[in-house]
Amino acid sequence: MSGADDLATSNASPVLEIPTEPHPVRPEYFADPFLTRFGGRFFAYGTSDPRGPITTFEAIWSDDLEHWQSVGQVLDPLDVSFGDAYWAPEVVERDGRFWMYYSVGHDIAHHHLRAASAETPSGPFVDCAVDLTPEESFAIDAHPFRDDDGRWYLYFARDVLNDKRPGTHLAVAELLTPTRLDATTHVALAPNADWQIYERDRSMYGRRFDWHTLEGPTVIHHGDAYVMFFSGGSWEGPGYGVSLATSKHPFGPWKHSSGTTPAFLSSRSTGLVGPGHNSMVRAGDRWVTAFHAWNAERTARQMYVAEVRFV
Repeated sequence: MSGADDLATSNASPVLEIPTEPHPVRPEYFADPFLTRFGGRFFAYGTSDPRGPITTFEAIWSDDLEHWQSVGQVLDPLDVSFGDAYWAPEVVERDGRFWMYYSVGHDIAHHHLRAASAETPSGPFVDCAVDLTPEESFAIDAHPFRDDDGRWYLYFARDVLNDKRPGTHLAVAELLTPTRLDATTHVALAPNADWQIYERDRSMYGRRFDWHTLEGPTVIHHGDAYVMFFSGGSWEGPGYGVSLATSKHPFGPWKHSSGTTPAFLSSRSTGLVGPGHNSMVRAGDRWVTAFHAWNAERTARQMYVAEVRFV
């Protein structure tokens, strides 16, 4: 692997290594897959099929990243007044417990970030009765990140209207305790390219915008630099993809990868429809990513796993 200083200065992109004919690890709907490792075992948590009864999140586990077993639903739904759509869970271990961060809202509106905790990575997770983003009009895709010095940060996506590229942008705040964010929220990354347009002339908040979307942030510390992977565009469309940005500090400033298309995952680079919302985990001396893509019938977003190397 090349050094992180090279990543930060030259915008070098990681190379994704996948089979010649990539295939999902499971046929079931499993979107926004968060892949992690606890005690030598891999766990993944994902967004469930939005059709049908209200459900939260399924957890699955594997010892080899090929054969997976389901734990089932690991979080009970809240009262319907909080919402009917549960998105993008991520789980970390902190202070001797396991903490899940997720969003809940009504369909595609009014989402807020929440935390839940459990004694084991298999749950059951119990909601902590805390709205982490009460001041935001819309907040999704929480990503907790622990730096080498022990400090924790929470990256997430939020709506920003007063920008030359209005839409859903990325933000970060220090995660002071598992259930308390610092009052100061920092701008992490704003859209910078047309491939990140979700919809032109979209009606939002009583106005009309060429709406951009950045979402699904995930951060790794690679050498002396920080690398943020993020998704952009419309999750329902074939132009959806994953790019990256680099920084010298978790708060930024973050610098977009060069180019006018997704630098990491795209339909063109993978042969898949709408690959996106990835996560990253170390597997020995390798980096491995999980992401979702649509099946051929466009009825399910399925989970893929692939090795990543930096060049």
